[in-house]
Amino acid sequence: MTLPETIPFLGFGWDDALFMLLAAILIGAALLVVGLRDIIRCGLAMIICFAALAGIYVIAGAPVVAAAQVLVYIGAISVLVLFAIMLTQTKAGPRELVFQTQAVPAAVLSLILAFVFAIVVGSTQWPVSTERVWTNTTDLAKKLFADYTLPFEVVSVLLLAAVIGGVFLAKRDRRDTD
Repeated sequence: MTLPETIPFLGFGWDDALFMLLAAILIGAALLVVGLRDIIRCGLAMIICFAALAGIYVIAGAPVVAAAQVLVYIGAISVLVLFAIMLTQTKAGPRELVFQTQAVPAAVLSLILAFVFAIVVGSTQWPVSTERVWTNTTDLAKKLFADYTLPFEVVSVLLLAAVIGGVFLAKRDRRDTD
């Protein structure tokens, strides 16, 4: 038994339904990132956000970018941020953080920004294409490791420095701060 090309009674394809599901997960997780009060849970919601974006990249026909999204953002950045938060967070800090007291101005600015985005998206003539463009992995690898070798290495050294800094902050003797 095979699935029909379009979903019965809805009239759009299965890939469109998957895109809508991943987009809903992405938007929901992004709202959790900015709305939750516990910073560890915010970091976990950020990981879900990145994973949904990787799924959207796969649907869009960019599996190499999706793999980079998983490796770099989920595998390195998110884990680094979570470890840095867990290793440096103290319980002696203020109960109410600064960004939590600015909820009303942030909500107003978010609504203004959403309105501007809606105007821009509504007034743009979007090209209609039914074919997917698949990225040639060999060409991308040659471009990344031949033309952009220096930026690639600079980013790797920067990430290494961030990890060393996080370990240094976590291992620092508490008597030094008194």
